[in-house]
Amino acid sequence: QLQLVESGGGSVQPGGSLRLSCAASGPNANSVAIGWFRQAPGKERVGILCLSSRNYLTSYADSGEGRFAISRDNAKNTVYLQLNSLKPEDTAVYYCAGDLINFPHCPPSEAAFHSWGQGTQVTVSS
Repeated sequence: QLQLVESGGGSVQPGGSLRLSCAASGPNANSVAIGWFRQAPGKERVGILCLSSRNYLTSYADSGEGRFAISRDNAKNTVYLQLNSLKPEDTAVYYCAGDLINFPHCPPSEAAFHSWGQGTQVTVSS
């Protein structure tokens, strides 16, 4: 069973940066497309970015207006989400999710992801 583990969340002041990691393990982990999502307090979860194992990029509704970037280390089966110029409204629980069905591309929407991490909290506050 595919497993995903996020890390790298924490508290940061406005304007700061964080790098989140999502490590995949299990069958076909090196082929999984990994997407990042976030859920702010009292709001629905929204998609940010996704990167497939073949480095096809998909942007979802909340891709950060150019402040966020996604990258991948295939040797480690890990996808990173770089968060720059953080704002208080970026405070949320950030989740990564995996999909193997739409290989070699990312899924078109959140609903297609079948494996989820536990989430990591990002808090932006002065």
